[in-house]
Amino acid sequence: MGVILWSLLLLQAIGWTVASPVQSQPRATTLWDVIVIGSGPAGTIVASRLSESGAKKVLLLEGGGPSYFVTGGTERPQWLAGTSLSRVDVPGLYSTIFSTPTSLTCGNKINVFSGCTIGGNSAINAGFFLEPPASDFDKYFPAGWKHADLQPSITKLYQTQPSTDNPSQDHIRYLQSGYTVAKKWIVNNAGYSELDINANAAKKTKVFGRPAYDYQNAQRSGPVITYLQSALKRSNFRLQSGAWVQRVIRTGNVATGVVADVNGVTTTYSLSSKGRVVLSAGAIKSPELLMKSGIGDPAVLTRLHQANKLGGIPSTSWINNTAVGAGLFDNPNTFIELSSPDIKSYVYSYDNPPAADKALYLQHRSGPYSFAGQTSVFWDTIKHADGTVAGLQGTIGTAGYNEYTNNHTVTLNIYGTSGLKSAGKVVLDSNYIPGPSSDVYYSNPQDAKDIATFIHGLFAALPGSGLTPLNIPQSATQAQIEKYITTASPYARGQVNHWSSSCRFGSCVDTSTTVLGTKNIHVVDGSIVAPFTVNPQMGIMITAERAAEIIGKLL
Repeated sequence: MGVILWSLLLLQAIGWTVASPVQSQPRATTLWDVIVIGSGPAGTIVASRLSESGAKKVLLLEGGGPSYFVTGGTERPQWLAGTSLSRVDVPGLYSTIFSTPTSLTCGNKINVFSGCTIGGNSAINAGFFLEPPASDFDKYFPAGWKHADLQPSITKLYQTQPSTDNPSQDHIRYLQSGYTVAKKWIVNNAGYSELDINANAAKKTKVFGRPAYDYQNAQRSGPVITYLQSALKRSNFRLQSGAWVQRVIRTGNVATGVVADVNGVTTTYSLSSKGRVVLSAGAIKSPELLMKSGIGDPAVLTRLHQANKLGGIPSTSWINNTAVGAGLFDNPNTFIELSSPDIKSYVYSYDNPPAADKALYLQHRSGPYSFAGQTSVFWDTIKHADGTVAGLQGTIGTAGYNEYTNNHTVTLNIYGTSGLKSAGKVVLDSNYIPGPSSDVYYSNPQDAKDIATFIHGLFAALPGSGLTPLNIPQSATQAQIEKYITTASPYARGQVNHWSSSCRFGSCVDTSTTVLGTKNIHVVDGSIVAPFTVNPQMGIMITAERAAEIIGKLL
């Protein structure tokens, strides 16, 4: 124990901040003013902001363990030994999370691929930091949550969270062959405008550019590096990792605490008389926690009660609401493999990066490992006769996939985004583990028509670009494309894992983010947002900033 403590003090002395290992464990006898469940991008922001005044005791509970080196994370390849880096810190190791063993994901706790670690999904995703257009908030969010209402939150987020579209510290853009040929295709041939994406956030029709990342000094940043490090310096804030919350304890419609399994020990954390619980466990887990707290569809609650999974909550205390878990959304995606003699593919390696690239990163925080490998993004929209609008997005990486991995191939990932009409719900399997229902993707045929129209239009601009699609014929009709994207394969109907919208404003939570039928239980995460036009992380962070402001006034 003495050696461990000395090591942690040494790390602090030389300027490395260590998070959870140096905090004393929260006492079960403490009465907390705020208990936040989940240290993902939403929960970390809410907990940090609510602790800023110093007047309220805030407890942040995370089921997983360390991630970034600063949190005590040590999962990493041998070439990072002796550095202040874990695999999480190095952007170029992002894609290896899908192919190498890791303790950072949820395992059998949830039936989707998700981060269960300090930082949640922000510790394992690519780190996209893309501002949603104002129209997302103005069309799909309630009063008090329109873009004008959120502008202070957006400003605060930009002030707190660094971002960049050119992360390499030598200011060189690496692995650009895919960008060059894509620009010829999308901009020159298809007529899109090349823009600075976040500087023109409102424009999402026929625009092309480079993705912005939430990186700092060519390392993954995000709420763990920004918001959490500030919170950890406050005496009224505690982070407890290894705490798997089982349910919210309540008397009638008032939460009084939570029950968690903390490293194998059942532990109760209690609220003060005016305290509040904030569920920020994500769009799959937060509805599950509501259900297991006796809040949800009565048919689901009956099933949980019969299996003794409700902690003894009698049916007279159930809060029946079929909207809990309903409306679950994920982007339907299609991989399109593109080949050109002008492309030079690049495959990131966990264990054995090219010697020159390893040296560039370790010595200068530069080179291919300074970013996650997505070189370009683009958007378009399709307007329907009824006035509704569907958003479409494309993202291009640095390498091929599955059967198409030669040195001249890259992968285009096509998403449907905002305005899509398909949705499913959160369901519990035979072991009461949460996951998505089978109807999340393409349950409304309009979505397939829109995405097929998008792809067909892009293919019409391919001649003269030098690019050849490999897994879908360039000559495919719109109907053939529609059939391809809706038929399960390694390239279609895959989970993007941008889960959202499973506890929506108006039907599941009110505009203060309070769960309907309760006095002091909130949900703040992807569950409450409508599908965004862009990758959802920044939109969820903006939502968390706004929610913290609202909840703070209720304490």
